[in-house]
Amino acid sequence: MASSASGSGQRLRVTALLRLLRPKQWLKNSVVLAPLVFANALADSESVIGALVAALLFCVGSSAAYIVNDWHDIEKDRQHPVKRFKRPLASGEVSKPQAFVLLVFLYVILAAGFVVAPAVVVVILAYLLLNVAYTLWLKHQPILDIFTIALGFVLRVYAGAQAITVPMSSWMFVTTLCLALYLAAIKRRQELAGSGSDGREVLKWYSMSLIDRYAEMSAIGAILFYSLFVMHARPELVMTIPLVLYGLFRYWFVVETMGRGESPTDALFSDWQLLATVGVWSALSVFLLMRA
Repeated sequence: MASSASGSGQRLRVTALLRLLRPKQWLKNSVVLAPLVFANALADSESVIGALVAALLFCVGSSAAYIVNDWHDIEKDRQHPVKRFKRPLASGEVSKPQAFVLLVFLYVILAAGFVVAPAVVVVILAYLLLNVAYTLWLKHQPILDIFTIALGFVLRVYAGAQAITVPMSSWMFVTTLCLALYLAAIKRRQELAGSGSDGREVLKWYSMSLIDRYAEMSAIGAILFYSLFVMHARPELVMTIPLVLYGLFRYWFVVETMGRGESPTDALFSDWQLLATVGVWSALSVFLLMRA
């Protein structure tokens, strides 16, 4: 019985440590692979390996950023009606010493990664510094908070370009920025709708109508620049434009009718049509580019 209880406790600790890493959020790091696809380098095994290594290293880096953020916000999270149960540090499932050891381990992996992919790890270092600035100050600054979140996605794509040693095109930069601004604006919108200005300090500066306008501008920019990119640089992908439009429409539908959007990954996995749209767009893009 004692052995069984010990084993059960060990599994709970491992589960809590995994939750601290937020593996569900690693899906965001799949955008690291975008340059590999759009540079049509899928047939190059060296590029594929480099892009996958970059994505894995970004998973490590993003988990480290989450730990730093949770550590800094631990007292505030303990006062939050939801986060005090969901965040392992705030709930006490993971102690500060355990979190510190895990954080050091992640930094060691990144240090080792520097030997393999130095250019990628330099970008991840910039991402980590940006997240420290976000945790300490930027997330309290209106508009800057949204742009900081969006810049994190741009850095992911840039890391993917560095991994396969291709320049990040201006089209990909501006399209990624607009799409990320859209997702970030929706995130703030749902936080404001869910808990009002009590959820975050910065929310007192926003209104639903203002954030809706930010989201609309960003969504229009994303589809406009994606379409221009396709027609200018990758005309074989013109068939994917309706899928992108449908995905944006469906995402907003999920946000409005299901109350999702505070977490893009939760919104994605909560709706099979949205998930299918992303899957079909990805598969069709790869197919069309490889056939070209």
